[in-house]
Amino acid sequence: MVRPMTLTQKILYAHALEPPAGGLKTGDVVRIRVDWTIASELAWNGMKETWDALGRPPIHDPDRFYLAVDHTVDPVTLVEDPRARKLTELSREFARDAGLLHFYDANETILHTRFYRDLVQPGEVVLGADSHTSSHGGMGAFAIGLGGADITVAMVLGESWIQVPEAIAVEYRGQMPFGFTGKDVILKTLGQLGRNTTAMERSVEYVGEAVRAFTPDMRFTIANMTAEFGGLNGIFEADGQVAAWLAARAGYRDEARYFRADPDASYVDRHVIDLGTMEPQVAKPFSPDNVHPVSGVAGMALDGAFIGACTTTEEELVLAALVLEQMLAAGHQPTPSANRLVVPGDLSIMDRLRDTGMLAIYERAGFRIGPPGCSMCLGIASEKAGPGEVWITSQNRNYQNRMGAGSLAWLASAAVVASSSLDLKVADPRPWLDRVDRDRYHDVLGRGPLTNPPAVSTTEPQPLPAKGGAAAAAAAPTAGSDAVITSKIQRFGDHVDTDAIIPGEFCHLTDLAELGAHCFHYVAPGFAARVAAGGGVVVAGEGWGSGSSREHAVWALKGAGVQVVIARSFAYIHRRNLVNEAVAHMVLTDPRFYALAEDGADIRVDVGSGQVTVQGRVFQAEAPPAIARGLQAAGGIVPAIRQFGNEVFERLTA
Repeated sequence: MVRPMTLTQKILYAHALEPPAGGLKTGDVVRIRVDWTIASELAWNGMKETWDALGRPPIHDPDRFYLAVDHTVDPVTLVEDPRARKLTELSREFARDAGLLHFYDANETILHTRFYRDLVQPGEVVLGADSHTSSHGGMGAFAIGLGGADITVAMVLGESWIQVPEAIAVEYRGQMPFGFTGKDVILKTLGQLGRNTTAMERSVEYVGEAVRAFTPDMRFTIANMTAEFGGLNGIFEADGQVAAWLAARAGYRDEARYFRADPDASYVDRHVIDLGTMEPQVAKPFSPDNVHPVSGVAGMALDGAFIGACTTTEEELVLAALVLEQMLAAGHQPTPSANRLVVPGDLSIMDRLRDTGMLAIYERAGFRIGPPGCSMCLGIASEKAGPGEVWITSQNRNYQNRMGAGSLAWLASAAVVASSSLDLKVADPRPWLDRVDRDRYHDVLGRGPLTNPPAVSTTEPQPLPAKGGAAAAAAAPTAGSDAVITSKIQRFGDHVDTDAIIPGEFCHLTDLAELGAHCFHYVAPGFAARVAAGGGVVVAGEGWGSGSSREHAVWALKGAGVQVVIARSFAYIHRRNLVNEAVAHMVLTDPRFYALAEDGADIRVDVGSGQVTVQGRVFQAEAPPAIARGLQAAGGIVPAIRQFGNEVFERLTA
């Protein structure tokens, strides 16, 4: 008899190779077949290092690797920045030589936008070299971001491994007024529940009566910012809303599988969010959960307004344009400024906005129109906020230096950004949303409210047939797997994100020494020198390595000479990257340890046993999964594949 399973567990069970009998439970380690791997040019830069190290093997299925050039490019950088040109050419060359069906060149789309709109289907497994791969859970897929090495291996083998996560349910109740979007919902969720708390390293399943009215665009935004919530993945049950979306596609709709969580499935927590009395939300720097009602910050002066990034959907772009139209009709005129920018997520969206007159509205409101790309959200192409500048933005992250060195980003929905943009002061959009013609809104989008959604046929997962048992084989330990390290502590706090470890502007680098020299470039200058002086052990708090999936963060730590990282908890993707690069790390939750582990204190770490000694007290770290120990003992993912070949996961999970 199969045990009750969550939605995530059912999708994983349907993709599991030789799963345990009776279904999956939290903590199980399984090999899984992967439907899609996706990446950007910035990720491919690092992935190519792994692919080269593996001997450039053939791709498992060139039609199921999706590559988009979006992170570092705009028309200016493609002309003036040799780094952007190099990254673009590397991607073009690989796409051509590998015969990729789904390659999208510079400024055609944002990585997640077209994939969500045109390709992903319910019930699939999607692994992406970008933390916002979680977006595709909005379509009912299991979609997670991982580091480039993991994605390269999945691209080559067509499979990966996963430790089944704990799950929480977030239940939405209440009906929101017209004009509220997925951005308001997820900011409300972050503000109420906190970043890297209840969702940390867990599957987040979004449920409740209110969800029935959420459009696929709304679900995309909520699932997208599950990365900021701290979850491994965010997912909605695919329903009639999704079925209607798929029906409008030209293709990639016939393999959809509609799974449902069992009524008695096990969730660690269940949280209720009341949307009925919510007002538009704004997140102050420097955390996406530093959330306040817009009324609490109205009137604050701004230096700029940005509408764009992967989290900003077509619906938000149209809604913001209609808010601007109402403001202009009422006599408001834009304060002179060049700091208004809108960047649609895909050329198809841009065409619709142009054809329906929406782009003309943006231009009358003083906005410049940028081509599709990550743009100011990453702040590493030509569009950046200046030091000390305060921008209101519809992107998903407001970390330090995110929009440019010294910048301050305030997160909000596109409607809030629009209402704040003319006077460059934070303003509530509701008076203008009340004037928007709803029929016109739906006409511009080309789709109306779904009053009679199509029925869907749900299914139960059937495990994939076994390939035949490979005998278990232990990986040979390498030097350092049983090392005893003595060092001075370099102490960090909670929620140290990968942007802090290695800023995006250095992610074009692949040389470890160069990356190490820029480790903690802004937030802890001189870090590498302190490591060299005997401070090779990092001790941190909750959520170490949250944020981006960039494996460059681990490369930077490795290049700086870090020997081990000890933390209360790790972001899932970053922890996988540490495993793949064989960088020792330990989870230690005892508060007495953190009371003694002061910056500069002496520490002794026995990597093999997990024992940590500080000020004469011995503490025991948690043991990692066997497959993680095997990969680290082998020296990382590349040496493990060299040792075991295509059977690497079969052997290490046997």
